[in-house]
Amino acid sequence: MKVVKTFVLAFAALLLPLLFIPAASAQSGMAKVRVIHASPDAPAVDVIINGNKVPALTNVPFFTASGYLDLPAGSYDIQVVPTGATTPVVIDAKGVALAGGQAYTIAATGKLAEIEATIITENLAAPAAGKAKVRVYHFSPDAPGVDVKVTGGPTLISNLAFPNASNALEVDAGTYNLEVTPAGAATPVVINLPNTMLEAGRTYDVFATNLLASITPELVVSAAPAAAPAAPATMPRTSDGGAAPLGLLVAGAMAMLGAGALLLRRRK
Repeated sequence: MKVVKTFVLAFAALLLPLLFIPAASAQSGMAKVRVIHASPDAPAVDVIINGNKVPALTNVPFFTASGYLDLPAGSYDIQVVPTGATTPVVIDAKGVALAGGQAYTIAATGKLAEIEATIITENLAAPAAGKAKVRVYHFSPDAPGVDVKVTGGPTLISNLAFPNASNALEVDAGTYNLEVTPAGAATPVVINLPNTMLEAGRTYDVFATNLLASITPELVVSAAPAAAPAAPATMPRTSDGGAAPLGLLVAGAMAMLGAGALLLRRRK
């Protein structure tokens, strides 16, 4: 997977120009929004908001995610086109309503021929004391429904289907051996996350991405909004140390946007 680190810096500044794009049917307050390119065979893309191509959001590669950034509540038209082109419009989402005080993930999902915008309403509430939160997103378009379980232990999430996300699970902070298998089956283990440390007060988002033959977990970790650190958070480590950074969001830009710090990493 090609990583364009400079894009992540641009993503951090995404909402600066968007704040000046008027929203129709404006509501009061701000919404928190992150954007994800999760279409495995789609080229890099440009994003158009309310008819305006955003210079900071061009040449977006697979798999890249922004942090949660602020947008004025209201209604938005969101289009996605191949980088440097105006056609074809591969995603054309009209009247995307963003409510004040609510958080959203907007992801480009599916293979290119069936690409669509998947909009997921999020709960960013902090976990209880001594707990961590885990959310799983099924963004692998040709994979069946899956179960997420503790290796040799209980099933945490059952029959999660594409392109959906699980509810956030609160678990005791600690180290877990996690695995993903086809729904109702013990094998094959399509994603294996051994010795994954979950720290208290943090939220861990696990994205099952790419096609089934090369399915890949992408992990994002963030601190609770009320306790966001000034520097990017640290990803959980596994015994093989197999984590490589996709990039860092600029802490200064994130502070201006009130989005909190975030570090996106890839796990094999």
